[in-house]
Amino acid sequence: MATKSWRLNRRTFLRGAGVSLALPWMEAMAAGAEAAPKRFCAVYFPYGIVQRKEGTEFAEWNWFPEGEGLDFRFRRSHAALEPLRDELTMLGGLSHPKGRKMGGHDTADNWLTGAELKEGHLDNTISLDQLLADRFGEQTRFSSLTLSTDGGVGEPTRASTLSFSRTGQPIPAENKPRLVFDRLFGVNSDSLSRQRQQLRNSGSMLDLVLEHSRSLRGQLGQVDQRKLDEYLTAVRQIELRVERSERWLDVPKPTVDASGLHLDADDSTPRELMQTMYDLLFLAFQTDSTRYATYQLGNMNGATSIAGKFPQLLGMADSMHTLAHDARKGDAGAEPLGRWTGFLTEQLAYFLRRLRETNEGDGSLLDNTIVLFGSSNSQTHVNENYPLVLAGGQAAGLRHGRYLRFGDEVPLANLFVTLLQRCGAESEGFADSSGELSAILA
Repeated sequence: MATKSWRLNRRTFLRGAGVSLALPWMEAMAAGAEAAPKRFCAVYFPYGIVQRKEGTEFAEWNWFPEGEGLDFRFRRSHAALEPLRDELTMLGGLSHPKGRKMGGHDTADNWLTGAELKEGHLDNTISLDQLLADRFGEQTRFSSLTLSTDGGVGEPTRASTLSFSRTGQPIPAENKPRLVFDRLFGVNSDSLSRQRQQLRNSGSMLDLVLEHSRSLRGQLGQVDQRKLDEYLTAVRQIELRVERSERWLDVPKPTVDASGLHLDADDSTPRELMQTMYDLLFLAFQTDSTRYATYQLGNMNGATSIAGKFPQLLGMADSMHTLAHDARKGDAGAEPLGRWTGFLTEQLAYFLRRLRETNEGDGSLLDNTIVLFGSSNSQTHVNENYPLVLAGGQAAGLRHGRYLRFGDEVPLANLFVTLLQRCGAESEGFADSSGELSAILA
């Protein structure tokens, strides 16, 4: 019997009676189809991890594994990752050299940028996710997705977002699950013609702003001209988003089953909130709504951070900030902080399992998604030897099942260069990189 030589496109929809449904991945999409897209997701936690002297009873709560290479053993802080051993690599020794000079709680801002922020010079640079979004973001409805527990942008050196634009401006993070869901999958009740007119009105207003700015610029001094240019860059970014929204207006959003999602989870229920945010990241990738995402589990703003109280809400003795400081002071603080980081890796494992269990092409969604998880502190106030987990991305050529330890002469930006290349972005350098990090490759 002859077989039909036809295939379905990833963006095929079932249409009828005014309803459009996005199809799940099917075998018919694989034969002769383009390669599955490469995705990148970065997840950050603040304040660092446990580092106690080897050979003591408290060393079991250390973050970094015992042994190296293929012959390593997970500690209690990340025991939840053991079943995912073949899908991830533990990394040690990497950091941003410029970040080592910064304040002890200042480095969430530059975790994905590698920029040096110091008094009198707090200008950031583009983050890894946004560089990818700039290159390839036009291929999906949303160029990127930026999430955090605290939401918004925070303040310089205490950012509530991991994502920064090409001009170093912080990109506001979303922190309400229901709002994130509605943005990704919600149906606008306005007619298409009304939505299109609203977008055109927005475009007209932006045109007026840009036209007026040209006449104003010649009347300003150099300092004010620079400020105006920064403002106009932001306006231009809004204009591009409006144009983008208009292009995607006739493409229906995917329809997903929200029955298992806790969309009303908030900061009073840390486990539900984190798992729901991970669910939303998963759905965004599964439906190809975006390919680049960041999620900041907590910022570095101490007691004012929404996430600061999460350990206490889970029955632990102190806030996130206090747990980290107590762990650095002495052995008694090792177990409490180790239990907290253990909770965080449990939630990471939940996300990685969802990606691994979802078929895509010849592999899984995890095979086509690179996940970077970690912090910019080893011990609190120590901005070196970042605790990092690199997971997924086997279809992009990553090799896993190891603990790789690097010397401090190797900048974290070398990893970023290699990840950019694996995601299809030709790159010879990023921040203060000195080359590639070929050790992570198969």
